[in-house]
Amino acid sequence: MATLPNPLPKLAADPSGRALGLELPLPQGRLIDTTDEGPWHEPLLWCADEAATPGLWAGVQPARRTAGLLPVLLDVGDGRGGPEEWELMPGEMSYPGDHDADEVLAEFWDEHTTDEDDDWPGLAEAPMPAEAPALATAPTSAIPTSYAPTSATPTADAPTSATPTAAAPDPDALAAELADTLAQAPSWLKEPRLALVPARRSADIPAAIGWGGPMNHENDVARLCAVLRSWEDRFGIRVVALTFDRLVLSVAAPPTTEAEAEAVADEHFAFCPDNIRQGTADGTRHSYARTLPGERAWSFWWD
Repeated sequence: MATLPNPLPKLAADPSGRALGLELPLPQGRLIDTTDEGPWHEPLLWCADEAATPGLWAGVQPARRTAGLLPVLLDVGDGRGGPEEWELMPGEMSYPGDHDADEVLAEFWDEHTTDEDDDWPGLAEAPMPAEAPALATAPTSAIPTSYAPTSATPTADAPTSATPTAAAPDPDALAAELADTLAQAPSWLKEPRLALVPARRSADIPAAIGWGGPMNHENDVARLCAVLRSWEDRFGIRVVALTFDRLVLSVAAPPTTEAEAEAVADEHFAFCPDNIRQGTADGTRHSYARTLPGERAWSFWWD
């Protein structure tokens, strides 16, 4: 895989971001190269020093097209500090494009459905399928191809068979709306800050910075990013926010029927079992699936 030039050093010479094609100046911020093993050989991300405000996400969108820098909100107010204290591990990450989402989910499924059901009584009422689920198909409001992920370099991962429809919102516009909502009335986030990350596509952001939030579930976050790429193609997700151990996604084309929601819930269980086992009253996929139809934001938390 060819490595793209890192545009972040340009911000050292021009902190306003004008050189990156931004019309609005960036707030005061800093370049971060801190990892669990010391300084990285280049900046991993730029992070604002001020709390995120509505409209800021949309204002930095041109940097995605001109420099391959993608926005994400980082929470610095949950008691775990900012990204400098997160023990980022970029050196431990592979490339998301080297993994197959179906294989990754199947492996996680096999690993997490072999536990004794007695440990999670709710699962006995809703037994898991004997085999790993196939990837869920996109709902009837499929993502228009014109809304395919964009980056400084086109990738072969962009969807090619989605059916254009006026009913599906622009995934990037929806991500900006969710970012504005989180900035105005934080729920999953306590003190969100805007960050810019050099990445080929939104789904790659966690691996690009070496994020360790799911470390108790998977050490190589690029494998989870392969699943995020698949969701990006099928459901129009965007990585909107990261905390020390939580991932928040916007969803342009969520499931709309019970059957679609059940299939997506299977994938969510393999991707993040804690979301269901500890995030629902009875610990069942069926209970979790009922929350998914029409839901425009997915949040995942790893214990």
